[in-house]
Amino acid sequence: MEEYYDYLEHLKNLIESEREEERRKAIEEIKSLSAAQREKSGKTITGLKGKVVSKNPKKTVIRFGRRVEIKTDIGPGDVVLVSNGDPLKKASEGVVIERGGRYVDVEFLKIPDIRLDSVRVDLFYDDTTFNRMEENLDRLFYGGMKAIKLIFGDDDVSEAETVDFRPFDNKLNPSQKAAISKALGSEDFFIIHGPFGTGKTRTLAEYILQEVERGNRVLATAESNTAVDNLVERLAGNAKIVRVGHPSRIGEKLRKVSLEEKKKEHEWYRELEDIWKEIEELMKRREMEIQPTPRFRRGMSDREIMELAQKRVRAYRGVSGAAIRSMARWLEINERLKELFSEAEKIEKRIEKDIFEKMQVVLTTNSTAFTVDAGFDVAVIDEATQSIIPSTLIPINKARKFILAGDHKQLPPTILNLEAKELERTLFEILIERYPFKSEMLDTQYRARREIADFPSMTFYGGRVKTHENAEKISISDLNPSARSAAERFLASYPLIFIDTEKSGGERTKKGSKSYHNPVEAKIVERVVRKLERMGIDRDCIGVISPYDDQVRLIRDLVDCEVKSVDGYQGREKEVIIISFVRSNEKGDLGFLRDYRRLNVALTRAKRLLIAVGSAETLSKDVVYRRFIGYVKERGAVIGASTFLSLD
Repeated sequence: MEEYYDYLEHLKNLIESEREEERRKAIEEIKSLSAAQREKSGKTITGLKGKVVSKNPKKTVIRFGRRVEIKTDIGPGDVVLVSNGDPLKKASEGVVIERGGRYVDVEFLKIPDIRLDSVRVDLFYDDTTFNRMEENLDRLFYGGMKAIKLIFGDDDVSEAETVDFRPFDNKLNPSQKAAISKALGSEDFFIIHGPFGTGKTRTLAEYILQEVERGNRVLATAESNTAVDNLVERLAGNAKIVRVGHPSRIGEKLRKVSLEEKKKEHEWYRELEDIWKEIEELMKRREMEIQPTPRFRRGMSDREIMELAQKRVRAYRGVSGAAIRSMARWLEINERLKELFSEAEKIEKRIEKDIFEKMQVVLTTNSTAFTVDAGFDVAVIDEATQSIIPSTLIPINKARKFILAGDHKQLPPTILNLEAKELERTLFEILIERYPFKSEMLDTQYRARREIADFPSMTFYGGRVKTHENAEKISISDLNPSARSAAERFLASYPLIFIDTEKSGGERTKKGSKSYHNPVEAKIVERVVRKLERMGIDRDCIGVISPYDDQVRLIRDLVDCEVKSVDGYQGREKEVIIISFVRSNEKGDLGFLRDYRRLNVALTRAKRLLIAVGSAETLSKDVVYRRFIGYVKERGAVIGASTFLSLD
């Protein structure tokens, strides 16, 4: 047992290292970059004016707006620092709850100590997740300790039995049914390996409904809110479900099944409302009194203030009797407020507990699962390959059995601190290697055309991922493009295209940056996007991916479609994807492009058309990229940049 506790302490140290690095990086970036530079990178919004749009005892919401359109990565659910210019000197922390074209709404738990003109909003890091992971490690129960034993290989693990079931979804394929059958037949844990486009969410939804059918209560989680919402969409109307989380992080259409909405419908909620109404009235009354700050106290204790007020003294230590009595009233109101806040908290927790007990499925993120005061028969964790072990242990700790779903052939969790890099190795990866007989791979992809899907299938999955016949039929022509010029006709003719920059040496680095950019590739990407838009393809159907942040920023200045890093596109898809590989040098140095999991994610986001832009000379010095370019030549088209740009 001692080695288990040593391991848990080790995990806590790794979490602390990563927390410190995330904080250091966030502060360092604010220090080293000007507001204009951070705004250009999508992490700051400046020149804002604020207006209070709602205020109650629990929170204050302020809308910060400006006349100029806001282009930013900051969105609902993000933690931000709000300041009047220097966020590291004086700022208030809040959460973005809504973003429009020219405004952001920020929620504060305390009234922010800032002026509401000349406001700056900065993306910051969220400390809450780290705290929850550490606290959970301190209180591991049966489920959590069982997972630790599995990591050490100290638990008896038997093969999963196959269980017959009647599907609710009649469109499941054989591999999806096999995964569900074995997951149902496992007493302790099971792993569902879901490569790109293989219907992992659909499979998990069916599995959850089968557990509900058997009278079991399910906790369903994922690392991201998007993945949780995808499950909610599948389950809504088919089971008694509740979605737990900050309303700003829940899809608007799904808020009707949120915990906040269910609390409002609860029979005890009226009692809670009455308390909040009394709190609001008392807070207004308290504002009319003098708060006993050091300036007014003059060394008087609370007890002295109350006694002097009762004696109705005319003055004491230079403080008038009227001021003393006002401070006494402030203290009385404050004591009553403490009682009411405590009472409200107890009622709210009682309501939540009652809701959880009546629900068949509770859905939330791994981190927020820490706040769910309930036990479950099964924990289902999606995106388990993007979740570090301490995060995965939060939902596991609340159930007697767990199911992990993900794809370890794609990107692992992002770890910033080199000393904490071992956190990249997930529970999913450890268990699928140690107990391969406790897993099932989904083998049919529905996302992409066969020409797009076959290379990643052969290269990363041993050719085991096949393309469904419906996906084989899709093409760019389904989007009704109008191809008039030679360049447009070329783009409409192939599902797979590689545009070769024809020379090495195009990559660049900015002073003080560890990232790379490539202006030549950026111009080619811009040309491709413009041609696609002229063909009538909606910009929402087009996505641009680059492995390097500096290239992402450069391309964002040139095009209006969505441009993200590889990490930003994991779990996403678009009709058309354009990849800018960036690296172009005579040595054939590819940097982290040699992490083939990154290549796998980039190549598997497109449905109908995949266009890669890069230096064939540089990329071909790596065997996998050389094979990819050869594959494109065979199944699509390889064209030189000069030839493509010369097409009218």
